Amino acid sequence: MNVDSPLSAWQHAIEHKGFVQDEAQEHAVWALQKCHEALHEGRAPIMGVYLWGPVGRGKTWLMDQFYQTLRVPARRQHFHHFMGWVHQRSFQLTGTADPLKALARELSEEVRVLCFDELFVNDIGDAIILGRLFQVMFEQGVVMVCTSNQPPDQLYADGFNRDRFVPAIEAIKQHMQVIAVEGSVDHRLHPGAALQRYWVSDAAHPDALGDVFKALTIGQSVSSEPVTVGYRQVNTVRASASVLWCRYSDLCEQPFSAMDFMTLCDTHSAILLSEVPNLSAQKREGRIARGTEDAAEHVVAGDRELPQLSVHDDGVRRFIALVDECYDRKVPLYLEAQVPMEALYTEGYLEFPFRRTLSRLQEMQLQRFAEA
Repeated sequence: MNVDSPLSAWQHAIEHKGFVQDEAQEHAVWALQKCHEALHEGRAPIMGVYLWGPVGRGKTWLMDQFYQTLRVPARRQHFHHFMGWVHQRSFQLTGTADPLKALARELSEEVRVLCFDELFVNDIGDAIILGRLFQVMFEQGVVMVCTSNQPPDQLYADGFNRDRFVPAIEAIKQHMQVIAVEGSVDHRLHPGAALQRYWVSDAAHPDALGDVFKALTIGQSVSSEPVTVGYRQVNTVRASASVLWCRYSDLCEQPFSAMDFMTLCDTHSAILLSEVPNLSAQKREGRIARGTEDAAEHVVAGDRELPQLSVHDDGVRRFIALVDECYDRKVPLYLEAQVPMEALYTEGYLEFPFRRTLSRLQEMQLQRFAEA
């Protein structure tokens, strides 16, 4: 069957791939279909599409079908990759009268459509930039299609100086059709051939990852030397040219960034992570010290409460980024942890974003993950 639109791709998946028909998905498909048709018929202005809902409802898959069937210039990125590019390009445009407008103009000359996966804002720097950037992107005629776990009004909900982000929310609601994809079925848990990539450490299976590493590196040269990642080195349990095996503490509790994890996924076909601890922990209160400068009577920022992070949350942020990169690039991630997957992170400041991570780890336990 010739799949040339999001609607035909969805219908083909239902008829031939065993996908479950879902009313919430159908609503989203028709919104994407109308946007797809308008783009190819040259209409203007065109409403983008904002798909939001719980993890596993098929939002990313639907957006990918939209993107893959486009015949106009388009870019598809994970949202935090896009923001990394925005920060870098904005710095390069320092001195330009309106750097964000110049950036949006450059973008509009390169692409007609911008597709974002996982729009999520928790950084004040990103929030301030987006308050203006989304407005000028739409003014330049860029059509945006994105997925998110949150409706627009809940983005950056408890963020500091949220009023600076409100213009971005208003621009989204003005230029995009907001669709809730809240079906009752988690499609990632739809039956499929199982392939274990997660083990709970115990005496009965003392070397589960060792067996996996041997199977993945047959005929390859193996070393225990550190591997260079960007400007740093990561200690390894073992590594070959294509397979990396590290301890959680050496990869997620060291100052590596999402860009470093991108590099690892570019250079390795599989990643093994052992000694993953129970990541749950009670949140701790945090405040900025007030009036610490000499002769200072008042420091405005000092009245602001910091996020209540737990002792593990810096590492958990990196773990989330690592899972995202492996998932997006179809790089299998094999884990050996102290607790079952469902108990990995049940309490802490990052409980909401970790739901997506858990869902992605669950999908990684299916044979079709690496084949998708």
